[in-house]
Amino acid sequence: MIKTVGIVSLSGGILGENLVRHELELGITRLESYGLNVRFLPHALRGIDYIKAHPEKRAQDLLQAFLDPSIDMILCAIGGDDTYRLLPYLFDHEDLKKAVSRSPKPFLGFSDTTINHLMLHKAGLPSFYGQAFLSDLCELDREMLPYTKKYFEELLTTGSIRQITPSGLWYESRSDYSPSQLGIPLPSHPDTGFRLLQGPSRFSGKILGGCIDSLFDLFDGERYPDMPVLAQKYELFPPLEDWRGKILLLESSEEKMPSEKFRRALSTLRATGIFSVISGILLGKPMDRAYEAEYEQLLTELVDDPHLPILTNLNVGHALPRCIVPLGVEAAVDTKEQIIRFEQGPTTL
Repeated sequence: MIKTVGIVSLSGGILGENLVRHELELGITRLESYGLNVRFLPHALRGIDYIKAHPEKRAQDLLQAFLDPSIDMILCAIGGDDTYRLLPYLFDHEDLKKAVSRSPKPFLGFSDTTINHLMLHKAGLPSFYGQAFLSDLCELDREMLPYTKKYFEELLTTGSIRQITPSGLWYESRSDYSPSQLGIPLPSHPDTGFRLLQGPSRFSGKILGGCIDSLFDLFDGERYPDMPVLAQKYELFPPLEDWRGKILLLESSEEKMPSEKFRRALSTLRATGIFSVISGILLGKPMDRAYEAEYEQLLTELVDDPHLPILTNLNVGHALPRCIVPLGVEAAVDTKEQIIRFEQGPTTL
């Protein structure tokens, strides 16, 4: 049973800004309603400018969260766009690997936190992809979205996720996060479940991946010229043999990547050779269903292997609601039964 949740800001520092104070208080109240102790690591609430300027402090917070025996679970405040800058402070002396080995525990986040998940994979720790504090615990409606809440509660009570089934609804994203929106529900629409684009309806493997925007930035220096340099130096993108037999998870960010950029991102991934060694692909539902048909068409075109299974419309990542996907855990996908089962969740409880 998780008793204390440690919250870290590893990318964006908006959680420390006054404009989200009402969301912060709401999220704390919800966590405390589960009987949890809520701990913000020392720099998590220092604000956008400080977090941007001090990657070494973000790294310190992550290490402290793992090393502090009173913290049972690490929850990311939100994503962002430059968590790669933590790399030298976590790996020059193998500090992250040492911290993880001394005190493994559930780690939950998504979006640019994809890069942190790859860091933890490099350090040997399975982790959880799909939700964050500000994005989910601080949902402005009267309660968390029910589908999202179900998976968060499972992780809290068991330290693992045993299976994923589709949501019956999808929600439009919120454009106004002001206090005036407290208690205001999001527009919702019926959803259609998992869709199999191609390949066998059943496939298996350990899941690895995340936000395609962040994965593309590992190779493309348009946003940050030094990101590919650091990613290569620290071998952050797993080598080809590490991908063998795994399931690639992809989902797109709130920037709603145009289809031509999506093509470039997929082409970059294809150039690594991973499409020839993985056992399948999971594609998250795009936010507000933006470019949904285009993404699916490009995926089948660029994978260029009709035998590789591709499942789409997974409720993970930036689209609402959100499940939680265990990374680094053996998964069995059954599209006909509309379920993804996990043989053993990554729990240390």
